Formats: sequence, structure tokens, C-alpha cells
Amino acid sequence: MKISSNDTIVIRMTLAEQTKISAIIEKISALQGDIKGIDTVKVENNNSIRDITVDVIDQQHTDKIIYAIKQMPGVSIEYVSDRVFLFHLGGKIEVISKTAIKNREQLSMAYTPGVARVCMDIHDTPENVHKLTIKRNTVAIVTDGSAVLGLGNIGAEAALPVMEGKAMLFKNFANVDAFPICLATQDTEEIIKTVKNIAPAFGGINLEDIASPRCFEIEDRLKEELDIPVFHDDQHGTAIVMAAGFINALRLTNRQVGDLKVVFSGVGAAGVACTKILQELGVKNIIGCDSKGAISKDRTDLNQVKQNYAETTNPNNESGSLATVLKDADVFIGLSGPNLLSVDDIKTMKKDPIVFAMANPTPEIMPELAAPHVAIMATGRSDYPNQINNVLAFPGLFRGILDCHACDINKEMKLAAAHAIADTIAPNVLSPEYIVPSVFDQKVVEAVAAAVNKAAHETGVCRK
Repeated sequence: MKISSNDTIVIRMTLAEQTKISAIIEKISALQGDIKGIDTVKVENNNSIRDITVDVIDQQHTDKIIYAIKQMPGVSIEYVSDRVFLFHLGGKIEVISKTAIKNREQLSMAYTPGVARVCMDIHDTPENVHKLTIKRNTVAIVTDGSAVLGLGNIGAEAALPVMEGKAMLFKNFANVDAFPICLATQDTEEIIKTVKNIAPAFGGINLEDIASPRCFEIEDRLKEELDIPVFHDDQHGTAIVMAAGFINALRLTNRQVGDLKVVFSGVGAAGVACTKILQELGVKNIIGCDSKGAISKDRTDLNQVKQNYAETTNPNNESGSLATVLKDADVFIGLSGPNLLSVDDIKTMKKDPIVFAMANPTPEIMPELAAPHVAIMATGRSDYPNQINNVLAFPGLFRGILDCHACDINKEMKLAAAHAIADTIAPNVLSPEYIVPSVFDQKVVEAVAAAVNKAAHETGVCRK
């Protein structure tokens, strides 16, 4: 029986001589496991070791199959692995040499004595470090493990698989060498000090999965104190891609940016950054909401970040719940939590509203509920159209800044990246279900890198 599989497991088992593999196949099939392959690992002492590959629905389905097999006589399960864990086995990245060392001459150039000449050249002309070392193409992915995906504060070691994956994306999409730096501290000053101390080896710093509001101070301080670009992807990567989709959504709905009312749900790191980039695009009326409602100047319970937010948003000082301030809004931007928006809420918005419900894994409203009532719908999920995915931004962005040896990433560069992503979609194919390009569109990285490089030159932040 064919099932809709979410995962594949490999069951390694030892079978006694009298045990028939056909009985195990029947048992798995009866439990609706979809067998993809059976391999004999080895046969010894009248026992056989077999690997059975099975498509399963979820962990509960896996547990049910494993329990049933364990009850069968003559069967001993050695281990069960799934393809996700196998993919991560031993880590997902490695360091390799660009040139092999096979003789004494090559050794003397790579290391002593030849390397001494290169060291002194950099000592005498410091900017040559960008030409003669990995600094020209290497990024540090730095986290403290305090806000990992939707998992929360799981710590530095548990964050490492995510950072390895980010390094893979850098390399595969933009040929940028990136390395995970997972810090065993969540102290702001220690993080800043550590990043400053390791910075000489890197051409840029990508901050990742650091909780708000600590992330704001860390990024601001490092931008001031380092001479290489510092970029918190959870803030600005999200903002850039959201802005790209926003630009194309306005093109499709023929709206003017200065006339819009935009309501945010969620004013954490990403919410603040998304708000700022929309303001830079020309949006004047933005209202942010947290769990207690609209961020207004009348609120007395706001932390410093939200106080600053209140000073630059909500020009009419609206108050009340998310549902209250959403009335007559043109756009909803969600960066908060699941199922916070209802169909009735959307019906109070202006005709043909734009809804970006980006909470993961469950958005503020599911697309199938919202679709009949909106002009444009976007989420953070890959199984629906219009995924707002940071992978569209950070590879090309860092490719551009490394190519020109930039010392900063400014608002002009971020806006240039957003416009480049939006413009990747030709006007004749732009549609309500295609407002951002695929992450596998090879034109995206090239377009973003070129736009960022150009903006860096125009704003005077490049060295090359």
C-alpha cells in the first residue's frame, strides 16, 4: 500500500536461521509501512543481518512498526535510523585543502619557510589579508543557541546542526565559505568580546538565532566596533525577502506605498527589521501588535525596544487588540504565532488585502482559510506558494559584500537586495501565487550580489 510519507527509516535487524523475511514484510505491510528496499548486510553463524528501508508517516507510525517487529520470534532489532539523521551523521560540512601537498616544495610554500613572506606582507600592508587568506571569502555564522528556529533556547550544541546547514546553503548557493561558531555563553558582553576576537579570520559575521532584545545590542555594538560587515539574518534576511514580496504584491494590486495601512503581529527581532525596511520603502502608517495589542504611545508596559517602536510607528496612536486595529488595513504582516488571525478579521480589512502570515511551522492563518478573502497570500512554509525564505537573500548579499570587501551592510544595500529579488520575476509571469522567486532560481544570487555590490560602491562602504 502506497502511503503519503513524511520520512524514511532504515531498520537493521538480525534474523535467526528459521525466521523468514517474508513474515516481517507482511507485518510491516499490514501496518501500512511502504517498503522501499531490503538489503542483506551479511550472513554468519546461521543468522542473517538485514536492512529494511521503509517509508513512514510520522514518529508514532515508526514506533508502531518497531514494536510489532520486536514481538516477532527470532528477530533482534540492532538499530533504527531515518534519512534525516543519516544526512547529519558526522556533521554536514568539512574543511578541504584547495591544493594538495605532495612534495617538499609544496610543503615549503604552504607552511614554513615560504609562508613567512606572506605573513610579513600582511603585516606591512594589512589590507592584503583580503587577497592572501581565506578572509576574502569566509563568513562566521555565530549563535548563542537562545532562539533556534521555532525551538527556543536549546543551547549552543543543539544549535550546531542548524548552523552547519546554514554553512551548506552559503556554499551551495553562492560559493561562500562559512563556518559555525556556537558560543557557550548567552551573556551580551561575552558574545561581543568573543566575536571581536575571532573577527580577523572572517570577511563577514552572520549572527543567527540570538534572542530578542539581546540581538539588537549585539548587532549594533559589533557594527560599530568591527571593520567587517555584521548581519543578523533573523532580522534583516527576513526583512529583505518580505520586502521583495511586498514590492511585487503592490505591483499586482496597484496600491501606492504612501497610502497603505500595514498591521504587524509580532515586534521581535524580525518584526522590527521588517517594519524599518517598509518605512524605508515609504510606508507611513504601520501599527505593530504584541500579545497585549497595539504598540501605542499610551502603553506603560513597553520595554525599550517597543518604546522606540512606538515613537516611529502608529501615527494615529490607535489602540486595542490585533483584530481592532486590523480594520481597514491594506496589509497584514505576521511574525508571531499560530492561528492568531481569523477569516472574520480578514473580512474587516480593505478590499483585496495582502496577507503575509509567516509564523512557522503554523502561520497566523492557514492559506486555505484565507485564500478566498485575500488578493495575495504568503507564508514562511515551503509547501505553499510565496514562501518568504531567507535563502533568497543572505547568499547573494554576502557574495556581493565579500566581492567588494565591504566594511558594512547599510540600508541602501538591503533595499537593493530586496528590489533585486523582486525584479527577478518578469512582469509577464508575476502572479498572486508567484511574488517571490524559487530559492533554486540561479539568477537570484547573481542579481542580489550585483545589486549589493553596486549599492556598496555608491554609498562608499567597499574597499575594493
